Amino acid sequence: MKRVQKMKPSRQTMIHFYQQLGKLFYSDASVDNTVHEDEMAQLKEIVKKEWLQLENSLSEFGDDAAYQIEIVFDWLVENDWNIGKIIPDFEIFKKEHPHLFTPQVNDLILKTAKAITNSFSGKNKSESVLIDQLRGVLYQEH
Repeated sequence: MKRVQKMKPSRQTMIHFYQQLGKLFYSDASVDNTVHEDEMAQLKEIVKKEWLQLENSLSEFGDDAAYQIEIVFDWLVENDWNIGKIIPDFEIFKKEHPHLFTPQVNDLILKTAKAITNSFSGKNKSESVLIDQLRGVLYQEH
């Protein structure tokens, strides 16, 4: 019997994955038209404690690719970007790379999004809607 070996995602795929997450978490933080310091601090804390331990892809500069989450998030904040609806783009990325979205990764994405929205005076209606949409994308069956 021949063993099937799983293909490891390329470095570029992992960098793109983390960039997508940076956009997603920015969208989550900015849904009320303001990104608060508490939300930024919460994101950095979760990246440090959880995302960096997830896997060991490196960027072209030799640092952990998971830092792309923060880099993209910070760039969007600095440029006051109106990202609009990120969920459809995120859903397309998930369909193109379903192997990246393990139950552990899906749970961590949702945990991070919830932590960001809860870090500044609780969740509002817009944030709740975004979290529900994200949950639908992450846990839908195809």
